[in-house]
Amino acid sequence: MSDTLRLLVVEDNDALRQSLCLALADHHGEVVGVSRGDEAVRRLSDAAEPPFDLVLTDLRLPGVDGLGVVEAALDRDPRTPVLVMTAYGSVDTAVDAMRRGAFDFLEKPVDLDQLEMRVRRAANHRALLEEVGTLRAERDGRRAAQEIIGAKGSLREATDLALRVAPTRSTVLVTGETGTGKELVAELVHRASDRRDGPLVKVNCAALPEPLLESELFGHERGAFTGADRQRKGRFEEASGGTLFLDEVGDLTPGMQAKLLRVLQEQEFHRLGGERTLRTDARIVAATHQDLAAAVREGRFREDLYFRLHVVEIRLPPLRDRPEDLPRLARHFLATLPHEGARPADLTTAAIAKLAEHPWPGNVRELRNAMERALLLARGSKVEAGDFELKPPVLPAPVPGLAAGWTLADAERALVLDALERTGYVQKDASERLGVSRRKLNYMIRRMGITHPSWRRNRGPEPDE
Repeated sequence: MSDTLRLLVVEDNDALRQSLCLALADHHGEVVGVSRGDEAVRRLSDAAEPPFDLVLTDLRLPGVDGLGVVEAALDRDPRTPVLVMTAYGSVDTAVDAMRRGAFDFLEKPVDLDQLEMRVRRAANHRALLEEVGTLRAERDGRRAAQEIIGAKGSLREATDLALRVAPTRSTVLVTGETGTGKELVAELVHRASDRRDGPLVKVNCAALPEPLLESELFGHERGAFTGADRQRKGRFEEASGGTLFLDEVGDLTPGMQAKLLRVLQEQEFHRLGGERTLRTDARIVAATHQDLAAAVREGRFREDLYFRLHVVEIRLPPLRDRPEDLPRLARHFLATLPHEGARPADLTTAAIAKLAEHPWPGNVRELRNAMERALLLARGSKVEAGDFELKPPVLPAPVPGLAAGWTLADAERALVLDALERTGYVQKDASERLGVSRRKLNYMIRRMGITHPSWRRNRGPEPDE
C-alpha cells in the first residue's frame, strides 16, 4: 500500500481538527480539514474536486451531521472508507453509521496510535477493493471484446486499443462507416473501465434538432419553454460517474458544438432556463461516420472541439475489408436472431458465396438485416442463396450542376435539393430516395435552410415532420 493518501478530516473543534490533521500529515499525503458537515458534503460532491482516499468525520457537526458526510462520501465513491468519531456513550449512533456504510468508528478522546492503525487498515481495505475492481474490469472487458464477432486483424487492433484506454479518463473518438459497430466499442470501453457500475447513457446527436438536443443533453428547468411543466435532468447529469456516448457527433450544429466544447473544457453547464452551474464527471465516448478532419478543413466542424474529442481515436474497418468474418458473423446472427419454428442449422456453401459477392455498404447492420430476412424466407434445414434478397447499393442520381471545387457541404446540399425536387418536395419519398430517416432529412433541411412555398401553406414556415 502506498503511504500517499488524500484525507478529509471533518471536525468542528478547531484544536482537535488541527491536531488530527498534523498527526495524519506526518504519515500520509495531503490532509484537508473542514469544520462543517455541509462544507464536507460540498467538497465530496464537487466533480472538479480530486477524490479523497479516506474520510474521518465527527458525528455531531453544524450544517450536516456525520451521517450525511458518510452518505456523500459513499455516493462519490462506494470504495471510500469513512471513519467516524463519536463521544463516549454514543456507540449506538456509531453503529448506525456503520450500518449506513461507515468502515469503522473511534471513541473520543481519540488515541492517535489507534487512529493511525485504523487509517492504515482502512487504506489497505480500499487498495484491495481497487485491485479486485481492476481484475473485474479486465475480465468484463475481455468478455465484452469477445462479443465483437470476428475481432481479427484491424478489428482486433481496434478492440485492443479500446481495452487499453478503458481504464483512463481520456475522451475516446470512435470512427467508422455506418453499421460497423461503433456503439459496441463504446459499450466495451465502458464495461472495461472502473465506471462499469455507473450508467452508460447514449445520445444520438443526429436524431434531434438543436433545441431538443440541447434539452436532452443539459436538461431544463420548469417553465424554460412551452410544455416544460417540470424540471428535467439532462444526459450529462444522468451520466455522472459513468460514461456518456455521443453518437454521430459530426452532425452537431455550430451552436451545439460550442456548447459541447464548453462542457468538455470546464466540466460544467446550465440547464435550459436555469442559472445554477452544474458539474459533471461523465467520461465521454463520441462516435461519427464522418471525416471530422475534413469537416474542420471545410469549416463545418470546430477545430478546438475536434482536438478535444480526438484524444484517442479508434477506427473501425468496414465489413468489405474483412471478408473472412462474413461466415462467422452470418452464423452468429443465424443462431441468435429471434425465429419462430424450426431454425435452420447452417448456411449452404452457395449462400456464403453470395454473401461474399455483396459489397455491404451498410456493414454489419446490413448483414444482420439480411440474415433476419433470410430466416423468414428459409424453408429447409439450411439457409440457401435464394433466401437472400441482396440488392446492389442505391447510388444517388447525378446531380445537375455539380462542379469542380465544390465542398462536401455543397454536394450534400445539392443531393438533398435534387431528391426533394424529384419527389415534388414530399419528404417521405425524398428520405427514401436518399436512404435516410425522415427525422434526419428534416434536420438536414433545417440546417441547410432549405424552404419551399408548399411548407408555408397552412402550417407556418417550417417543414413538416
